[in-house]
Amino acid sequence: MSDYKLKATKREITGSGVEKLRKEGLVPAVIYGKGKENINLSINKIEFNKVFSKAGENSLIDLFIENDSRPHNVLAHDVQFHPVNDEPIHIDFYEVRMDEEVETEVPLVFINESPAVKDLEGTLITNKTEITVKCLPANIPHEISVDISKLITFEDTIKASDLNIPANVELLMEPEETIALVNPPRSEEELKELEAEVVENVEAVEATEEKKEGEEAEGEVEVETKEEVKE
Repeated sequence: MSDYKLKATKREITGSGVEKLRKEGLVPAVIYGKGKENINLSINKIEFNKVFSKAGENSLIDLFIENDSRPHNVLAHDVQFHPVNDEPIHIDFYEVRMDEEVETEVPLVFINESPAVKDLEGTLITNKTEITVKCLPANIPHEISVDISKLITFEDTIKASDLNIPANVELLMEPEETIALVNPPRSEEELKELEAEVVENVEAVEATEEKKEGEEAEGEVEVETKEEVKE
């Protein structure tokens, strides 16, 4: 049994009709899986937000569908959000088999403080915010912690092989791939060069705009001249 539980009702409304469900505080959803028939569902938005804020896309959820005798082991595989209010507008639940491995994304959480940032005033660069793993559904990590206190100098890096991956989980990326590093602060010369580039770019844009305005003005004069000839 999972620590996260949700209730769902079967949904017959599809297409443009789902807007009515959303206005009633429900989120249209679908559950699917290998060798299983797709089922359209609706989920209470408030309840889903509570669960999803903790479970995310990589933690198992016990999904209780009306009139089913047992819960379905699912992942919130794909959640679509409204571009303005960031509310969920559709959910894809992927039903897993507990005896079959799955591939999923696990978020990285960067912990502690880097001496290269704190003492040497460098800039932390994180090349990855999540990693892909393969394992049985029950073994999916909720997150992987990355200890950046190991980044003491600008030469130090944290690679995929340095991550603390559980023994029953397979990491699906190159061991030498860089996860995090610290860039040194820019020198005064580099900052001056950047400022010069910005000034040059601004001047180039202004020159282009002036040229366009001049061409537009010439075009207006030509039109007026032709109209005068017609008169």
